[in-house]
Amino acid sequence: MARFKEAEARIFKGICMQCNARNPMDSTICRKCGKVLKIRRKNKKKAVKA
Repeated sequence: MARFKEAEARIFKGICMQCNARNPMDSTICRKCGKVLKIRRKNKKKAVKA
């Protein structure tokens, strides 16, 4: 989807539903609050040109 690897790494993150911390996508435990299985995929909104 992205044009280069660094952009892919920034776009595809996991977000904790408890504390909104950014986590790696393959994680199952939040790095900040320690909640288990509360990671969702980061939303990706496309820019709309006016």
